[in-house]
Amino acid sequence: MNDNAIPSITLNDGVEIPQLGFGVFQVPDDETTAAVSTALETGYRSIDTAAIYGNEAGVGRALAASGLPRGDLFVTTKLWNADQGYEATLRAFDDSLAKLGLDHVDLYLIHWPTPARDLYLDSWRAIERLAAQGAVRAAGVSNFQPAHLSRLLDHSELVPAVNQIELHPALQQSDLRAFHALHGIATEAWSPLAKGEILTHPAIAAIAERTGKSAAQVVLRWHLQLGNIVIPKSVTPSRIRDNLNVFDFQLAEHDMAAIATLDRNLRTGPHPDTLN
Repeated sequence: MNDNAIPSITLNDGVEIPQLGFGVFQVPDDETTAAVSTALETGYRSIDTAAIYGNEAGVGRALAASGLPRGDLFVTTKLWNADQGYEATLRAFDDSLAKLGLDHVDLYLIHWPTPARDLYLDSWRAIERLAAQGAVRAAGVSNFQPAHLSRLLDHSELVPAVNQIELHPALQQSDLRAFHALHGIATEAWSPLAKGEILTHPAIAAIAERTGKSAAQVVLRWHLQLGNIVIPKSVTPSRIRDNLNVFDFQLAEHDMAAIATLDRNLRTGPHPDTLN
């Protein structure tokens, strides 16, 4: 599978991000290098990590060992909640960069709004500075609700390029996706398979059987056809390959309509309004 088969999305600042990437949430650092190396060998070029995952160094080792040109890679990391604030954000970013062994990241995200701390505007000012310096090619957020995004838009010239949110057929976030579309913010899905919760649903199983694809491949295809950026994670080489093998089939309109009925506001992770 060559990396040219993965389409990219052009963000609001002109930066291109592969629409399908590889996530390393909950992968221990000592296993991360092997998983990311397998992903890069398979054809992934976008790798998504975060300071709190504790595996930025493992990602960095795989990137260095890959021999791939830096310009062919798209690397995302995230600012953790305890490091929010203007000066703290700049320090945390330098720390992440050192662990990754890079001189810039392609996308830097505020991991959670943590509204009770009320520091995300200060953090965003720091990220604006990093973007102006070229240390961050694209600036974004994660788990922001419309109210948090509106506040950023009111206080900054820099519109987030991406909002990475929990999104899958059981939590379709249509209001938030509509807000993104209105403001030119790309939607990126974490937990795109709902930690497996939705893979046994009869509607998805029926589409999988008809297309000769796995339930996971059907759901990833749904994301792609909605226009979402998606970052499935796995440490199993066969699954890493399977998750990339989603560009040789299409879901019909009636398939998309059937999956649209599965929304039940099911969160597998915390709620952004209450996580502080």
